[in-house]
Amino acid sequence: MTAPALSPQELEKQQAAAAAVRWVRDGMVLGLGTGTTSAHFIRQLGERVAAGLKVQGTATSLASEALARQLGIPLLEPRRGLTFDLAVDGADELDGQLRLIKGGGGALLREKTIETAARYLLVIADSSKVVPVLGRFPLPLEVVPFTLPWVLDAVEKLGGAPVLRVQKDNPASPVYSDQRNLLVDCHFGQIPDAERLAAQLKTIPGVVEHGLFLGLAQAAVVIQQGVAQVLKPGAPAQPAAEFSELP
Repeated sequence: MTAPALSPQELEKQQAAAAAVRWVRDGMVLGLGTGTTSAHFIRQLGERVAAGLKVQGTATSLASEALARQLGIPLLEPRRGLTFDLAVDGADELDGQLRLIKGGGGALLREKTIETAARYLLVIADSSKVVPVLGRFPLPLEVVPFTLPWVLDAVEKLGGAPVLRVQKDNPASPVYSDQRNLLVDCHFGQIPDAERLAAQLKTIPGVVEHGLFLGLAQAAVVIQQGVAQVLKPGAPAQPAAEFSELP
């Protein structure tokens, strides 16, 4: 039986992942992202590991960890002093300064922990993820369950229209992160000052982490008009094929 054809969006995700995999080198310690685009990267990385590439990694979610184990990618447990040569992850939105919204897959705490500990964060994304201003995609928060009512009140005052994330097939059941925290999606519409909002969210008791990833990404590979392009903060796009090493 032949595999079903990928949608144009999935093909772009696969293409972005392929560009990133080219820059992985023997001996690297990797942060493995979460989500559909990251899954393409992990699968392609698994093929290279099977062909002899020597790498180790830590996954940002239980789902990515399970996929990496299935593919034979050696994994490292969290420990003091562990840093990553390269973290590769998707994004729900990114702007021209490589400010990101992440957490649509519910792994924002683990993602931000690992990507803060990485020397280089490379974002991989399809063309739909690039926006002029962040905020169209709901901003996720990871929230301690006890504190939920007060977090919702505080975010409402910031204009975020917060909604508790629930199971699609059972709206009475909330979605929990891998750390057993609740997930709240905040509908700001536009976030003109992401740095200010990030600082405000950090002051709310019970918000374990927010999905604004600011100043972390060094580069992004985004598919534009069918071609993998490298974006760097505030710089014109360049074809990914021009780079034999990390851009």
